[in-house]
Amino acid sequence: MSAEVIAGDKRLEPHRLRSVILGEVHARPFRALATPARVLHFGFDTAGEGAQKDRKALTDLCIRRGVTPPQPADKHFHVNFGGTGLRWEQHSEFTTYTLELPAEPDAIPFHPSAASLATPITLVPQPGPLLVAIDLHLMADRPDHLAVERHFNRPSLAVAENSDGTAVYATDFHTDPDGFVRILVLDRGLGAERAGALVQRLLELETYRTLALLGLPKAQELAPSINRIERRLAELTAALQKASSLADNNRLLDELTALAAELEAGAAGSLFRFGASRAYDDIVQTRLRIIGERKVGGLPTWSSFLARRMAPAIRTCIATEERQANLSRKLARAAQLLRTRVDVEVEQQNRDLLRSMNARTRMQLRLQATVEGLSVAAISYYVVGLFGYMVKGAHDAGWPVDPSLSTAAFVPFAVLAIWWIVRRIRNRHIGKEREYEV
Repeated sequence: MSAEVIAGDKRLEPHRLRSVILGEVHARPFRALATPARVLHFGFDTAGEGAQKDRKALTDLCIRRGVTPPQPADKHFHVNFGGTGLRWEQHSEFTTYTLELPAEPDAIPFHPSAASLATPITLVPQPGPLLVAIDLHLMADRPDHLAVERHFNRPSLAVAENSDGTAVYATDFHTDPDGFVRILVLDRGLGAERAGALVQRLLELETYRTLALLGLPKAQELAPSINRIERRLAELTAALQKASSLADNNRLLDELTALAAELEAGAAGSLFRFGASRAYDDIVQTRLRIIGERKVGGLPTWSSFLARRMAPAIRTCIATEERQANLSRKLARAAQLLRTRVDVEVEQQNRDLLRSMNARTRMQLRLQATVEGLSVAAISYYVVGLFGYMVKGAHDAGWPVDPSLSTAAFVPFAVLAIWWIVRRIRNRHIGKEREYEV
């Protein structure tokens, strides 16, 4: 599909995504399907590298059969091998193969068996675990076909007709002995185009119904863990009221952090699955609205059957996701409260520690002042002693000096000088320490 627009003799430069956006509307078109027909539909889990391997296997098959293979960007592909039509579609996490087979006008529903008709699917390696297997039989309506109950399990039977009554379709959502879910479509004047559209929507309904329910086992798996975390959170919250020591609060905080980590691990692992289940369920409901179901006799329609059986499973997934979110918020609040208590207790301990440090500092200052006074006295004693020896030496040398008087007069000057020197040295050290602190 060309994304360019020609205006006069000029080509307008398109947005780089214009062709993709325009093509998306026409992705996976309906194919005309003549009545009668047999359709076998398979869905495989191809998440991760499975999708590329599957595409390569299909390409190799087409090359071996002399058929043009799908292009690297193609998400859907249709090819005919003899009288069998093969439709391939690749989605984000799964891939479907649909076999379109001719059927006899007067054939009995679902005869011959789907297993005997499914041989073409073995031409390619199985791309991943099988999720969906559907055996759909499209046939013209006849009076003997109205008793659809005899072809299905009556308690699980769901039957409806489309909006204008030109088709009746039925299933019991059970697997037959070959593992296929059977769908019977009775044509009351659909025409090939509308028959192809209805068949594709019914196949999509069953496919997306199966994929939507993949979230239920995950929810059931997480339920015991969530219940245990909820109970333990209530116990820890009660213990929080009684905890008084820093050690107790730290222990409770560690346990709350471990519970939060366990919960977040489960939530992260189920985030995609629960989101996908909601999206697939929305697609199922959309397909049902498009078909426009009408009741047939007193039998339940597909919408009412799925509302009774499928809706609770989807609600379980949604409720589990909401429980995870609410529990995560509660754990965060409890942990924040504990962190606040721990921080306050640590600040109180720091305050007490600073007080004790201040007391020790004051004591050290007193000791330092005492030592400083003793140092001045001791140094002065030695300096005065040295001065006395000098004066005595001068007196003995004949100088007119009185040793005792001169030594006595020198004592005040010596003490003041030494005190000033010691004080200056201390002030110089204190100044350097303040510079380092800044």
